[in-house]
Amino acid sequence: MNRPIRVVLADDHSLFRQGLRSLLRLQPDIEVLGEVDRVSEIPSVLADHACDVLLLDLQMDRSSLDDIKSLSEITRVVIVTASELLNEALAAVRLGARAVVLKRYAVETLVDAIRAVAEGLVWMPPALQAAVTSQWEQPNDKQLTAREREIIRHVALGLRNNEVAKLLRISEGTVKTHMNNIFHKLAVRDRVELALYALRAGLITVHDQAL
Repeated sequence: MNRPIRVVLADDHSLFRQGLRSLLRLQPDIEVLGEVDRVSEIPSVLADHACDVLLLDLQMDRSSLDDIKSLSEITRVVIVTASELLNEALAAVRLGARAVVLKRYAVETLVDAIRAVAEGLVWMPPALQAAVTSQWEQPNDKQLTAREREIIRHVALGLRNNEVAKLLRISEGTVKTHMNNIFHKLAVRDRVELALYALRAGLITVHDQAL
């Protein structure tokens, strides 16, 4: 990405937002476009700004868990939460969040998470990643071909279909056909679930995901 990563902050704790804003302003490749303290204000702010990443607290004036699906269709969502409940993290990822960052580790990990998500990756601290993926339903992956596993790896690392096609010297239509087959065989719904599968199956590693 040749321009700064554009970020919107959504958190109802003003001191925490101030801390995030100060942290992110030190990063030359990240730009804070705006901030909100109510869940209901988020859609209008996103409509006004071309946002790359939304930093979303799960517990604001109300739970924002039910809003993740619609928000993830507009921008990439990074959950920043004080809660360490596995079921909440799992629910957030299933609804479309591309990263979960625990508030107590935010200073050390948030910038890495934003950069990874902006590149199309899924990001979690290693301990939380292991916990979430261990709870994921075990897919029936015995019928995956070598080519499909190769495509899964590239897609999980953030490559688009046309980039995978160029890398593997096949047509984009062929990649789409493989992707349809992969989604059917693994019973995954989107690239987020596919990336989590790839992490658990060892097709990509912690170092690949820049965790």
